[in-house]
Amino acid sequence: MAHAVLGALVAVGWLMLPLARGEGGGNGEGVENGATVTVARSEGVTAPAADSSDAVGATTGDLVPPLVAAGAAGALAAYTYGRRRRRATTRTTPGGNGHRLTPLPELDLQARQLLVEIDDCVRASAEELGFAAAREPADAVTPHREALAYAEAELRAAFRLGRRLDDAGTAPDGDDRREALEEIVSRCRDAGRRLDAAAPGFDQLRALERDTSAAVEGAETRFRELAARTPATEAALAGLHERYAPTASLPVTGDVEQAKDRLVFATLRLNQARQCADRGEGTEAAASLRAAEAAVAQAGVLLDGVDRLTAELATTAARLPVALASTEAALGAVHGRRPTALGTEPFPVGGDARSARAEVLLAGVRREMTSGPYDPPDALRRVVEAGALLSEAGEAEVPGLRDHALLSARGALTSATGFVGTHRGAVGSTARTRLAEAERLLGPGSSTLAETRRADALAQEARRLAERDVRAYGTPSGGDAGAGTGGAVLGGILLGDGEGPVSYGGPRTRGRRSTSPG
Repeated sequence: MAHAVLGALVAVGWLMLPLARGEGGGNGEGVENGATVTVARSEGVTAPAADSSDAVGATTGDLVPPLVAAGAAGALAAYTYGRRRRRATTRTTPGGNGHRLTPLPELDLQARQLLVEIDDCVRASAEELGFAAAREPADAVTPHREALAYAEAELRAAFRLGRRLDDAGTAPDGDDRREALEEIVSRCRDAGRRLDAAAPGFDQLRALERDTSAAVEGAETRFRELAARTPATEAALAGLHERYAPTASLPVTGDVEQAKDRLVFATLRLNQARQCADRGEGTEAAASLRAAEAAVAQAGVLLDGVDRLTAELATTAARLPVALASTEAALGAVHGRRPTALGTEPFPVGGDARSARAEVLLAGVRREMTSGPYDPPDALRRVVEAGALLSEAGEAEVPGLRDHALLSARGALTSATGFVGTHRGAVGSTARTRLAEAERLLGPGSSTLAETRRADALAQEARRLAERDVRAYGTPSGGDAGAGTGGAVLGGILLGDGEGPVSYGGPRTRGRRSTSPG
């Protein structure tokens, strides 16, 4: 409101300026016979009096900018007033009289719940949009892709605000914290409304109720591909256990079993979809089909995770000797001599604490590589840390250090993303917020070594927090809905009460399909 008042004062002053000029003669201006007379000071020449019509036009022209400024000030005041009214509405408790602010703990809980809910909506919408894009023309999918992009942008902004609040803890306890929480709520609701508005048109585009058979055939084809891959992926996982330290394969331990569970669930739902379609029960067929599609997609993510980690470990193990040798060489240069036998002899301890810490890290990695099975990503992270310490001390630059860090960070991000996506029925807002920040730091554009390492740490933390949430959530019961239903609830395929399945749309529309096929 202060901006509006200031604008109005400036506008009034501008309006008064021509009058002030007209009353003063010391500036060479006056009035003669109703016309404005301007005295030119240069070379002592007096200009003739302006025609009265010209003077009026000039005076009117002088008034236009102040009037525009006054209008702008009024518009700003109206906008500010409307914004304050909307904020006041947000701050009231549900069902209240509009005068009591929502308590901060309640507002914080509301913001966290919305972050989780909208993130689930975005993930499910992106998944189903992919199915639609595989069968429909690009221009037909474009409006729904744009709605999803809008929701994703709002969600990213909300997550970033949430991350700032997490970093600050509970310190901003006044208006700053309240405004940030209100903006999170507002952005999440905007994202949800956009997806809700697009949901009816998306249903018409996919037309699962009218044309179930083609979609069922596509899901069954993908199902058979994954079922055929499962034994080979299981064997690859066993190979990881033999070749590397237990911590190396820990991120995918149990993933093959979960993939099998999702495929069992998909089998039942695909059979139900066909039976319902044969009976002409289009709505029930569409619901079972949608649940089967999501289960097959998650089974693919779980199996792909094992294959991806297998390739990542091999790549990291191949790169590690080069990274270690170059970092040891940099440390040797700091101490005034080159390492012998790639660092098999201990370096003399330097006076700088960073150099000493780097030396300990590198010695530990070298020892693990020569003594037996080890964890390549963990070892590479310690090599990168040692190189960063030398760089921070201004003593040496290790070539390729950021590329090494990027390899570990991308692996951690992919692992955390897959885990959250396949366990989203249990994962809370804190893990998702850290994951979103890691994605931002590794997004388009060149990130620094510090940002890359920060993203790596955030992705690992997101994975740990998500695993903690899943342990606290426990194993959901399948109830009477059939085998694999508990895993489908854990994966966010079905809503928490076993209903659903979750479809393209926002909070009001994502569970619109019935899941009680006859």
